[in-house]
Amino acid sequence: MPKKTTPQSSPWTSCAVVAVAQGEASIGDIEENLAVLERLIACAANEGADVVVTPELFATGYDPAEAVLHDGERIRAQIADLARRHHVAVVGSTIESGCVGGEAKYYITASFVDASGHELARSRKAHLFGPIEQGCIDTMGYGSVFSWRGLRCAMGTCYDIEFPEFVRHGARLGAQVFFVPTAVPTLNFQDPHRDAAWSYDATQTSLLQVPARALENGVVIAYANHAAPGFTAHSCIATPYGRLAALIEDGEGVALAEVDVASIEQARSVNTYLQDFERPGLRP
Repeated sequence: MPKKTTPQSSPWTSCAVVAVAQGEASIGDIEENLAVLERLIACAANEGADVVVTPELFATGYDPAEAVLHDGERIRAQIADLARRHHVAVVGSTIESGCVGGEAKYYITASFVDASGHELARSRKAHLFGPIEQGCIDTMGYGSVFSWRGLRCAMGTCYDIEFPEFVRHGARLGAQVFFVPTAVPTLNFQDPHRDAAWSYDATQTSLLQVPARALENGVVIAYANHAAPGFTAHSCIATPYGRLAALIEDGEGVALAEVDVASIEQARSVNTYLQDFERPGLRP
């Protein structure tokens, strides 16, 4: 069975339970990957989740050059069916294809599918990571904000969250919660001439950057990563206080946290970064 992290009880009567799902995907094995997704989605739904965020390009396995060969529309329909059958909203990541000026275009897309299987919102990845994505994937501007269960929501994909401007853009449009499928590869570097302070570990994205983006914008960020070898795992849910409400350090599992508007607004009253940014003369 997947590892489970359940939310602590909340004093607020109006809230949504957000879950992140972490697992191992095999490149090109859509049937098996969807079976893993179903297991994780079912587990989160049984634990009381209202929405489950899944990793980037999980159904195809994270290999953008391979993923563009598959039918993204069909995969989105299959993810929608999982949401409908398990009565829970799902954020899934797929390839969206199109044609612009006679030229084929491919986007890494995050889709929010509600519990009835209806695709409520879609967001194309804005920041492309590495030469493979940059060689076969197209990009768009920053996405919009949508409403769900009384929350103002936005989506990003992986590398997007590592840019402060991306989250600030959504927060200025009113976003209170970000849903982020991701695929963070392991990377470690130590400057041979310096001490440990001059080193890098890609788990810092989950443990440092995601909480920082949440703190500086007064938002919740649900960040779902792959657990296969070569990925950092560490799927997490960060609060507007810059702390992690949930974390899956490794392996397959789901983690849940309760989210509500009142708690987000309270956090924004403690740290007023967003409103101070909006004051005349301070915004660039």
